[in-house]
Amino acid sequence: MTAAVRLLVVAFFFPPAGGGGVQRTLKFCKYLPESGIDVHVLAPDDPKWLVRDEGLLEAIPPETTVHRAPFRGPAAVLRSEAIRERRGLARVAAEARLLPMRLLPDRASTWAPSAARAALRIVRRERIDVLLTTSPPNSMHAVGAFAGSRAGVPWVADFRDPWLASAFRGERGPHVRAKRAAETRLARAVVRRAAALTCVTQTIADELARFDPAAPARTTVIGNGADLDDFTAFEHRRNERFTLVHAGSFIGSRSLEPVLTAVRELEARRPELRGAIRVRFVGDLREADRARAAALAVPHAWEETGHLTYSEALRAQREADALLLLIPHASGHGPAIVSGKVFEYVAARRPILAVVPPGGAAAALVRGLGGGPVADPADVAGIAAALEGLVDEWRAGGLPDRDYPASELAAISRRERARELAAVLERVTRAGDA
Repeated sequence: MTAAVRLLVVAFFFPPAGGGGVQRTLKFCKYLPESGIDVHVLAPDDPKWLVRDEGLLEAIPPETTVHRAPFRGPAAVLRSEAIRERRGLARVAAEARLLPMRLLPDRASTWAPSAARAALRIVRRERIDVLLTTSPPNSMHAVGAFAGSRAGVPWVADFRDPWLASAFRGERGPHVRAKRAAETRLARAVVRRAAALTCVTQTIADELARFDPAAPARTTVIGNGADLDDFTAFEHRRNERFTLVHAGSFIGSRSLEPVLTAVRELEARRPELRGAIRVRFVGDLREADRARAAALAVPHAWEETGHLTYSEALRAQREADALLLLIPHASGHGPAIVSGKVFEYVAARRPILAVVPPGGAAAALVRGLGGGPVADPADVAGIAAALEGLVDEWRAGGLPDRDYPASELAAISRRERARELAAVLERVTRAGDA
């Protein structure tokens, strides 16, 4: 690029919000300038998200210009936690408080109108060349459609998750059909109007093609990745107990039960291992997860850290003896899922126990890299056998860092992902100038 391209990213999840959804945008901010992209970000003043990580504010590059628009919408809440242990009128009242959010497209849709006006002002004042909106939440794309068309600049829609494939999983009630129809109409409009589409998996690309048969020509799969620099400050030392770390939230149908059941069965078969294995859940568990763990009667074999900062979570991954990747079958959706966490696991270079659909994309990635054993989430005996192999290798003094080829690590780096996005931005900007 001979001249800097000025980009405005509209992202609902941005520091001080924490969690995995923040990292894609944050790392684009870090590495896009290497490709001649000047990055501006529009985010809420406070997204009222479940996870807050003030330390991530320091990770925003000084070259990134951050604009804030006020968010007056409701705070995020998990329905399962909001109605837990409530009965009768208390349960009805809790459900009533949640109803407005179940009727809206998403929680951020209350921010979209003010965000759209702010985006238009920023585009004009800062002479922005190209817009990028990233979802979830999907209402961010309405912001891009409005500001892009009004200002006459190209707009790119980035998808970190599918739009409809998971949006209504578990939802019931008469409102769902109307809400899904409205979401489908919005998705079709977004896919057809965006100058380019980017997404993290081919599965999402396939969904976009169903909304518009012409979408594949404008779609680029830019996967998640890992910032290799993030792990250089941490070292691994063998733990006194074999420590298997799972990093990340428990959402949807993800369950800790198969792994803890496998630990219990392994200890029953090999009593000398009792007390030698610890499964460490880095993050907050749901109350239902804690109840399942308690019912398995293995309190000595697991612990919950609660929410950690991003840096602390990376340290926990690096210090683990092995890392636990959990992807459920999820009513047939699981095989297509490649959790963003797997890229961090690879960058941490510790062995991976992948409890994932064995014929799926995550399993293929772990096997292809030689990251560690793969076991079916529905096969407790298989999980126990895979765990046993890791534990025995650990007891023999093994389990060194995985020695992945430099080319493989470079291919999944956030720097490479930013280069891929820069190519898309350059292309649509050039087309817009033609």
